Amino acid sequence: MAEVALIVGSKSDVAAAKGALDVLDRFGVGWEASVCSAHRAPERLRRVIQEAEDAGTRVFIAGAGMAAALPGAVASMTTRPVVGVPLASGALNGIDALLAIAQMPPGIPVATVAINGAANAAYLAIEILAVNDAQLTAKLADWRKEQSQRIDTFE
Repeated sequence: MAEVALIVGSKSDVAAAKGALDVLDRFGVGWEASVCSAHRAPERLRRVIQEAEDAGTRVFIAGAGMAAALPGAVASMTTRPVVGVPLASGALNGIDALLAIAQMPPGIPVATVAINGAANAAYLAIEILAVNDAQLTAKLADWRKEQSQRIDTFE
């Protein structure tokens, strides 16, 4: 089952989103990824979201650059948590995307991570899923302990 659906706005965004998929794989979290533009294919986006929900998706990750409408569009079409990843592109190198994702209107929230922060988007999705999953909570706790031990040593 794909508990997390990752959607990016164009094929050029796929490489920047790969970090999220690596993290989800590391934790054994099922995922599905799609390329779908909020501007050029809104009806297709609606279908992708509905199909993901029907298949059991519980969290969406949406990455987009420039105007970054995709995360907000996803949030407008689902009541499930959406984590937005602003992607570095265009003249402002992702600052415009960061502001567009972070400035959602009241009632349609999108959790926002750093520019090109796809890995952190996956960690946040895992934390959301772990609220009701003791096994995932334990995996996350073990991983954090491991990270802490790496910092405390000189390697």
